[in-house]
Amino acid sequence: MHNDRYPGIRLSGKTRTFRGTNLLQIAMPLGGIGAGCICLNGSGGLQDFSIRHHPETSAIPDGHGFSDGAFALLHLPDSGLTRLVEGPLPVEKIYDQGLKAQGFRGGGHEGLPRFAEATFRGEYPFGVVRLRDSNLPIDVTITGFNPFIPLDDRNSGIPCAILEYRLHNHSNQPVPYQFSYHLTHLAPGTDKNAITSRNTVIPGAGVLFTNLEPPASAAFGSAALGVVDFEPKIKAMWFRGGWFDAVSALWREVDSGRFSENDGSAAAQSQGRNGGSILLSGILTAGESITYPIIICWHFPNAHSAYGTLQLPGTGAAVSANGSQHICTDSCLPEWRPYYASQWEDAGEVLKYVRENYPRLRHRTVAFHRALFSSSLPAEMLDAVSANLAILKSPTVLRQENGNIWAWEGCFSERGCCHGTCTHVWNYAQAMPHLFPSLERTLREQELLRSMDSSGHVTFRAALPDGPTRHDFHPASDGQLGGIMKVYREWQISGDAAWLHAIYPFAKRSMDFCINHWDPRRTGLLEEPHHNTYDIEFWGRDGMCSSFYLGALTAMVHLAKDSGHPEDAEFYANLARKGASAIETLFNGEYYQQEVMVSGLDAAPEFEENIQKENPESAALLRQEGPKYQYGNGCLADGVLGAWIASMCGLDSPQSKEHIRSHLAAVFKYNYKPSLKEHPIRQRPGYAMGDEPGLVLCTWPKGSPLTLPFPYSDEVWTGFEYQVASHLILTGQFEQALTIVRAARSRYDGHTRNPWNEYECGSYYARAMSSFGLLLAVSGFRYRAPTGTLEIAPQVDERPFTCFFSTATAWGTLTLESDRLLINLVEGSLAITSLSLTSNQKTTITRVGANIQAGKPFSIPLKR
Repeated sequence: MHNDRYPGIRLSGKTRTFRGTNLLQIAMPLGGIGAGCICLNGSGGLQDFSIRHHPETSAIPDGHGFSDGAFALLHLPDSGLTRLVEGPLPVEKIYDQGLKAQGFRGGGHEGLPRFAEATFRGEYPFGVVRLRDSNLPIDVTITGFNPFIPLDDRNSGIPCAILEYRLHNHSNQPVPYQFSYHLTHLAPGTDKNAITSRNTVIPGAGVLFTNLEPPASAAFGSAALGVVDFEPKIKAMWFRGGWFDAVSALWREVDSGRFSENDGSAAAQSQGRNGGSILLSGILTAGESITYPIIICWHFPNAHSAYGTLQLPGTGAAVSANGSQHICTDSCLPEWRPYYASQWEDAGEVLKYVRENYPRLRHRTVAFHRALFSSSLPAEMLDAVSANLAILKSPTVLRQENGNIWAWEGCFSERGCCHGTCTHVWNYAQAMPHLFPSLERTLREQELLRSMDSSGHVTFRAALPDGPTRHDFHPASDGQLGGIMKVYREWQISGDAAWLHAIYPFAKRSMDFCINHWDPRRTGLLEEPHHNTYDIEFWGRDGMCSSFYLGALTAMVHLAKDSGHPEDAEFYANLARKGASAIETLFNGEYYQQEVMVSGLDAAPEFEENIQKENPESAALLRQEGPKYQYGNGCLADGVLGAWIASMCGLDSPQSKEHIRSHLAAVFKYNYKPSLKEHPIRQRPGYAMGDEPGLVLCTWPKGSPLTLPFPYSDEVWTGFEYQVASHLILTGQFEQALTIVRAARSRYDGHTRNPWNEYECGSYYARAMSSFGLLLAVSGFRYRAPTGTLEIAPQVDERPFTCFFSTATAWGTLTLESDRLLINLVEGSLAITSLSLTSNQKTTITRVGANIQAGKPFSIPLKR
């Protein structure tokens, strides 16, 4: 009897099952933080091998991402049947298989006989594909994942994809089988006319793929294929030939049941596609199952790309101001190396580590999944929270050898989109600071220590590799002010007083720059032209960016006090009070709007200069309506965004809570559309359009819109939908929030869009990680490490109420019952001095004084 050591992942049942046409777009990233990924698609196959420090999409021919491939085959000797272990190929992908049309797809296996039925369930970090075929006595379940363990960024950053293949005999007879897995050479040499790669056996495990490139070249690297807990037969090299010879020979061997082994050394010629395979065989008795964990690892230690650097070190890469690059691929030194290169020597070492630690890595990832999905959130909210964690494992995020994070906004098909961990986009992202707070802190240091000049100007696009950057463009008001609020958040999460004292002078320099640059008359509001996340400058006072200003001033009050600078605190507090009063002049009775200004601004001459450069028609419009790209009396979904970020950072904005609530109610009233078919979208309609529902960025319910409103105003982005939804929750408007979240996730239905890729300017767009704010809003969870205070304020009446939580030292679940709070730490330890519980708008404080340990549930009685 086989012992199935790894029973199937038990899903929560709170998420959707995708089948039929809704499998088309599914592609779930399996990879490490900053290490790249491979995607598991809806049929159970692999695609998009983004493992070389940039995106590589299978839809783009002639790139590595197009030629890489991996696939499993199941052969049943008694019946002579062989199946590609994938579900039906979506008909929309058939055209892509033509050799002359779109290229020769990775592995060349798409046309092999497949299983007849497939379904996909995803609860990140797990994706589960179930395959059935009425002609076969064996069903197969594929579970794809990569270790995802809060606070453990090393094990959550392993460059590997894991696929558990569970074979189940549903017949009443024993069934002999041969299961094989096949991988193309993921580290080929660049010279197709020479033998520049090597395949070798990893005894008892699988195949190592290496190349003979110069050790400093971009192509230098390795990959590995292996299995956990079983000793496979190993074919280290496929047949070497031309045309389709490799796959033809491989299929003939597997389909005939005569799999042959080799050690990879007998290459008859250099031409032809190459790869390696492993075979596992046995007999399943009636009702029996067995699971094979297949591991694909990669290791590419050199990155020959740089962006936004002030001066390049002269290694061969030249970068222009817009980040375009000329890459040296031979002998020049790499610009930077990935973090994983400092942890493992090559892909063989990665495979060895995963195999030796597999039960522990799997168990800890399952524990995270169970904790997250035990949360008492509506299914659509939990779906949104979990699905966008995939962004952390996508090529959007890079990690340098020193451990520092650097990221894109999103990913185009073959390159990142909009470099430099853009501060105003990453403002929205709430997942990393709670799940991996030490990584998030590197972003604050990136902003204040490496991207700020002596005047306090923060370049909102940081350099890669780490270092100083140019200061030849506008600072971003929302990005720079949001960064100050996030310094306070990181201090509260970490409780690291040494870090606070070291970073405070830089936060003060940044804040003082903002005041002098945008509020030189000390009105408490931003007035001078201020750049923002819509890639333009707002002229005059506006609710959105001024809400950032109030939040940042409030953060500085606390930072100054906590770091021993009471005189600074008094100055910032006075200005915050002044701004809190002044911003109410922008409230029109329902929502905050913009007062477009030119006269009286220091920048007024600039406006006149701009008019002189315009053609007569445009100049006339500017004189009539003022600067281009404003929102005036529009109802802006992000209109109190700064107040939301303040709340996410544990700050109490001085802005009127009643008016914030009113603004959010107006946003739902005017901007939410159950159907967009009557809504004109003049910019990028692909995010939501036609009969789809969505929340529009800006509407003009109190008058005609400007002729040329700010770019993107017609669009629908999930990133701002989630921030509005979580802010609605915090202001007691739960049903409106749920409506918005349902609308957003309904658009990502698997057929039209990928449920694990909420895109904006590129795939895996960072702004979508605002969805983690839903969990924070519903639970009201916060742990203030400096004081040891645990805060919880559930926004639902359900009891018991359970939610996942993570601090800098521990993670687990909280369960609020009618008479007690139960804390169950899965990992780590947590010192709690006091509990602050808010329920029915009443807050009670309970002294606790306990140091809680993982594995020992702790109960706090609640005051009646």
